[in-house]
Amino acid sequence: MVNGTSSKEKTQQRTPGATDQDGGRAPRQHDTGDGAARAGSGENKSDRKTRITVLVALAANLVIAVAKAVGGLLAGSPALLSEAAHSVADSLNEVFLLAALRRSRRPADARHPFGYGKERFFWSLLAAVGIFVMGGCFSFFQGAQALTSGAEEKFSGYVAGLIVLGVALLAEGGSLLRALHQVRRQGGGLSGLRDPALRTVVAEDGTAVLGVTLAIIGMALHMVTGQVVWEASASLAIGVLLVYVAYRLGRDARDQLIGEAADPELSDRIRELLAQEPEIDSVEALFTMKMGLDSTLVAARIDLVPGLDSERVEDVSVRIKQSLAEAVPEAEQIFLDVTDRMADEACESPAATGERGGA
Repeated sequence: MVNGTSSKEKTQQRTPGATDQDGGRAPRQHDTGDGAARAGSGENKSDRKTRITVLVALAANLVIAVAKAVGGLLAGSPALLSEAAHSVADSLNEVFLLAALRRSRRPADARHPFGYGKERFFWSLLAAVGIFVMGGCFSFFQGAQALTSGAEEKFSGYVAGLIVLGVALLAEGGSLLRALHQVRRQGGGLSGLRDPALRTVVAEDGTAVLGVTLAIIGMALHMVTGQVVWEASASLAIGVLLVYVAYRLGRDARDQLIGEAADPELSDRIRELLAQEPEIDSVEALFTMKMGLDSTLVAARIDLVPGLDSERVEDVSVRIKQSLAEAVPEAEQIFLDVTDRMADEACESPAATGERGGA
């Protein structure tokens, strides 16, 4: 592994993009902030917008949860109580996401030299668990209880429940529009949803809108037919919906927590940039891992052209790292391993080739 600390460099101040002693890239002075500062600031524009979006969703869910719970208890509606549990779960999850936004920007320290960027993924995983346990399981319980014991409601109970759900639909819809607006401003599609906190809010609000719609349909059919099976079925459907959303969010968080590679497009770009360097004969293996929302670790095994002495190898390594860091700002840590042999095993490994494994 090339450390990039030649005798010449040791007598000089560290230059932008220079290599530190463990093979990683030192902070670039022309950055908006070094890796640690960026990881700890929490003041960037994207984070501020996401925090506002989460706060809007939290306020809406708290008000709606109280209204649904009161309405559900007064009306004896299983679908409405299921939606109340859904809103309580969403409120708790928004608290998790606020914690993720704050804690993930803490600066790197001795115990966590790569920073705290993965805190976002951890708190998103807790949010998924909250949706599953508090929302999905309670909805199943309410639906099963309604089917076995029946439920009788007065006309006033139906009216109160439908009014509460109508207000909830407007509030949840407004929160969803706010989240989707931010997604569109951040590029739309998958690129706009790369922040796990924002992705969780969009999933929660979208699920809430669909869940409220199911509850309204279930209550309306119960009122018209007098058959509780409609409202119980709506509660069970809400449970299925929440469990599915929790599974998808949890799976994404799991992949990122255990060390997910960078997007194939970014990995291909890094490989091309390395291959274009005149001193690199071949890129034997390339490994990447997401360390946070905007931080990626890059480790490459490269074969240099013949004829370079040790001093020249160190200078070339520093220059290559600086060039790659300037071209790919996400590459917060860059490690180069110089080899003079064909690393056939490394080239064929799934980590080097970019193949994905696991369920």
